[in-house]
Amino acid sequence: MLLFQFPGIAEKWLTANDWAGFRTFMQHPDADAVIANLESTGSLTSGLKWYRANLSPRSMVEPSPGLPPVRASTMGIWSTADPALGERQMTDSEDHVAGQWRYERIEGVGHWIPLEVPDRINDILLDFLPG
Repeated sequence: MLLFQFPGIAEKWLTANDWAGFRTFMQHPDADAVIANLESTGSLTSGLKWYRANLSPRSMVEPSPGLPPVRASTMGIWSTADPALGERQMTDSEDHVAGQWRYERIEGVGHWIPLEVPDRINDILLDFLPG
């Protein structure tokens, strides 16, 4: 995600050699369709701006200002084959939740959980959300 903070450089690395950086880093199950969409809409930079707005390079070396805890019921879902998010990062999220916290661990699924196991995610959400 640090790479995403550098406009132009991130875009060049992700798209070079027929999007090799994107394909390797993102490991998206529908990479060809996502790339086609990014190319046809020119929206790669817009997508990267989400990361740029939420995580500055400074935050990697300095503590961030305190934010109020989340008061709503919150659920964290993590998958054991996620190359981008560690389990501790997910479970430590509970420290920032004042409302009800629930954690779900899914075995053997990558970063794109809703695409890889949509029925499992739907079952978890239906169980969590108020009926």
